[in-house]
Amino acid sequence: MAVLCPCLGENVSLHAYSPGDIIIGGLFPIHGEINRSTVSGQLSCSGYDIQKFLRTQVMIHAIREINQRTPRVLPNFTIGYDIYDTCGDISLAIRATLQLLRRQSEPQSCLVPTRFQSALTEPETKAVIGEYSSEGSIAVARVIALSSVTQIGYAATSELLSRKLKFPTFLRTIPSDEHQTKAIAELVTKFNWKSVAIVASDDEYGKYGSEKLEDLLSKTKDICNEFIFVLPGNFSQNNSHNHTSLADLMSKINESSAEAVILFTKESNAAVIMEAAIERSLNRTWIATDTWSTSMKVSALPGIEMAGEVFGFVSKRNEVPGFKDYVISMFNGTTNGLLEDYLTHFPLCSDQSEENGESNCSLTNNQTAKQCLDPSSLANYIDQDISYNIYLAVQVIAEGLRSLLKCDNHHCEHSTEFTAQELFMEIKNVNFTVNKTHILFDSNGDPRLGYDILYWNKTESKQNTQIETIGEYLPSGQVKVPDDLVRNMCSEECKRCGAKQYSSPQRERCLEKTVQFLHWAEPFVIVLSALGLFGITVTIVFAVLFTVYRGTPVVKAVGGYLCLLELFSLLACFCLSFSFAGRPTDGSCMVGLPLFGIAFSLCISCILANLLQILVGFSFQLNQRSWVKRLHQPAAVATIVTGIQLALCVPWLCLYPPLVHEEIFSESILKQCEKGSYKLFIAMLAYNALLALICFLFAFTGKQLPDLYNNASLVSISMLLFLIVWVFFIPIYISLIGRYKSAIESAAILISSYSILGCHLAPKCYIMVFRKELNNESAITEYIRKHYEQKGVVVVSRAKS
Repeated sequence: MAVLCPCLGENVSLHAYSPGDIIIGGLFPIHGEINRSTVSGQLSCSGYDIQKFLRTQVMIHAIREINQRTPRVLPNFTIGYDIYDTCGDISLAIRATLQLLRRQSEPQSCLVPTRFQSALTEPETKAVIGEYSSEGSIAVARVIALSSVTQIGYAATSELLSRKLKFPTFLRTIPSDEHQTKAIAELVTKFNWKSVAIVASDDEYGKYGSEKLEDLLSKTKDICNEFIFVLPGNFSQNNSHNHTSLADLMSKINESSAEAVILFTKESNAAVIMEAAIERSLNRTWIATDTWSTSMKVSALPGIEMAGEVFGFVSKRNEVPGFKDYVISMFNGTTNGLLEDYLTHFPLCSDQSEENGESNCSLTNNQTAKQCLDPSSLANYIDQDISYNIYLAVQVIAEGLRSLLKCDNHHCEHSTEFTAQELFMEIKNVNFTVNKTHILFDSNGDPRLGYDILYWNKTESKQNTQIETIGEYLPSGQVKVPDDLVRNMCSEECKRCGAKQYSSPQRERCLEKTVQFLHWAEPFVIVLSALGLFGITVTIVFAVLFTVYRGTPVVKAVGGYLCLLELFSLLACFCLSFSFAGRPTDGSCMVGLPLFGIAFSLCISCILANLLQILVGFSFQLNQRSWVKRLHQPAAVATIVTGIQLALCVPWLCLYPPLVHEEIFSESILKQCEKGSYKLFIAMLAYNALLALICFLFAFTGKQLPDLYNNASLVSISMLLFLIVWVFFIPIYISLIGRYKSAIESAAILISSYSILGCHLAPKCYIMVFRKELNNESAITEYIRKHYEQKGVVVVSRAKS
């Protein structure tokens, strides 16, 4: 954007003033840097920017045109100006702002007087245009709001400035970064790019813009943001720390597979980055934000084509009416402080060709040499975005004044005795069209203007890059670019892969995504399978033992035939644990948890029927015995309890069956079973938990009864283990993502089955095999007699006949 020329010993008071009935202030960074290392005395600025100088003249030209227009915009009144060079420095911008807020303007003075009042009186300056940067505008806005003076930004795009509670009098003629980030996100989507990288400066512009862009991209499921790199605050300065940061950034970009690199930073930083990209021939696709998308400095870098393609965004461009002719005519013979300073160092000349004149600005850094520039060549540095925004800012102020003063084409009803607050109220409500641009501010002080989408054409130009407009972003949120460009971007650079494919790191072919599921060869699955096989073996052995000893007291104590039914249900549970490993199918998904719920309900119903049997046998209270005895129907209890679970699981299997679901990630596809209906899944678990809780309560109550085989205590432990396992299972299952979700289900089933097999049935088998002396009726009778005698109950033995 900028062509920088050397400037010697310029005084920081570089300033232009023209009297008028109403004064408009202006803040422009004509110089790019300030030298703070000078010996005590005046500071100096360096890095003269011809383009930014011309922008000051746009403001002067627009004011001059309003004052001379026929019919008059403000009859009997003239607008004056008070413009300062801020040298791109915040402290100087604040100093200039304080100067503008004084009661009377003193153009010969640059410093705020020592008797500057803390309580500001009504300033002569009623509106201020500027500052250029977002960071500078924020600092100025905090000061300028004290006097309710209207501030109109022409280049500051930070979203922070839209916050009216903090910056109540700030308006702008350029869209905020909120719209620019949306425009960038829409372009990325339009070109079907799948991955991007963001480079941001460590200031209000870069920090908030990159955060907003990252948030927008994260909501777009198909776009991956590979990294965000935040540049140091003084990145453009030449020091070792910045060299290291630049090397790190280049390494990240080079190793990245991002299809586009978005530079959300200022022009000076972009120049450093693009120079490094040229040196390394990165050949990437770059997206330029409005701060450098039209930069003549960056686009004219030698070998810029080695950096790659550049797309950019800039606020809607237009020519300032009559300004080019005004410059070519050597400013119509007018003069002002800024123009006089320019002509001192770069006198106009008319005996050069345009080509030579255009290049003379950067011919030498010789401090004593005076360079000249042909007026027609100088006009080549007029931009059509920021300059037009400055022109619009002047028109907005004039329209606000015309409304406030109640002016027609012949006279104004009101005088200029008005406050800055009154003018602000009129300006923020303007609604008019100028030069085919409709101006209307929203509640945040932002205009509803779109963006032009630019492309740096490096092939058709003989010498310099041609920055062409290839599309636009409308305020409605729509991106318009040529269809053939979209097709070319997708077919030549980012061939769209299928849903089950992903692009290779070099982006030259599509690779098949890896299908992930719980493989049989994984160590965790091998352990679970071994436990499942061991459980099946032990269950079968227990079934044989219970069948052989089916007539003995110990078998009768655990329910007789009910224990065989219990073992059958446990065998089913152990077998079902294998359905969660391997490549899932619709069949394996359907038999997993639903059938486990039914089988485990059958198991618990057998235990519940057994507990009721014990309670009936040792209940001596008549009223209690009557209702307990009604429940002593083992087959009926097992049928009813299991039937309720069937009523839950059958609709689950029929209406919302668990089926195979594919979850697609960037480079893999996860195959796992979806529950079908989480409500019925939770209902199944909740019902089994309720049964376990009932069994636990019955068993805990039965602990006071004589029990040679500790049946009640062991049931309590097994039910407690079951409840603990599933209480921990649910949150782990919900939070876990990946193929091991199925392994957790299998592990929960195995632990639940082992808790009953180990706590309820294993001790009985131990008695049958190793403690046979306890497996007879006399041992049970003797144990019961001693139990009641200890409680003082007389037990009468029945005589044998």
